[in-house]
Amino acid sequence: MSFVEPVTLRDRGVRLEPLALEHKAGLAAAAADGELWKIRVTSVPEPHETRSYIEAALLGREQGHRFAFAVLDDESGKVLGTTSYHDILPAVRRVEIGYTWYARSVQRTHVNTSAKLLLLAHAFGTLGCHVVGWRTDNFNFASQRAIERLGAKKDGVIRGHALRRDGTIRDTVMYSMRSGEWPEARAQLLYLLEQHAPAT
Repeated sequence: MSFVEPVTLRDRGVRLEPLALEHKAGLAAAAADGELWKIRVTSVPEPHETRSYIEAALLGREQGHRFAFAVLDDESGKVLGTTSYHDILPAVRRVEIGYTWYARSVQRTHVNTSAKLLLLAHAFGTLGCHVVGWRTDNFNFASQRAIERLGAKKDGVIRGHALRRDGTIRDTVMYSMRSGEWPEARAQLLYLLEQHAPAT
């Protein structure tokens, strides 16, 4: 039995379901919305790379170190992007959240906050994680702000840690949240989502 079992999570019109090859066309369209693969500090696939991107994610799931989700509009089923648990360490009950990207048209909306709330609630509430982590490129300032907005704490920087798609070597900024910090972070995330709620 795997630490992370297949599950579909949904809230506030956002649905996370296990990433599969059937999401290929929708994921390619999401990447094309804003030509996200041209952003130097991300690893978004070009449309023709989408199948191999999904296959790599499925291999990570089979090997037990990554579990990828498609992020969809729950009503229409439109693929909005993707996110994953990765660097899954069952022995110490730790997962990281990453490989996250969204179509430009849904960036700066409630989608990312809703997806993170679902993933964090599942990690701490269902999987019993002690720690959830994040990592990002030292030049991906938007990602760093988004992670900090979730309530994660900066652990430090691993210098010369990974290759970017352009062949340069990046420093990696590491963040984490402990289970004891989750209740306050959850309250803040719910507050932020209320700011996005439509007026009645």
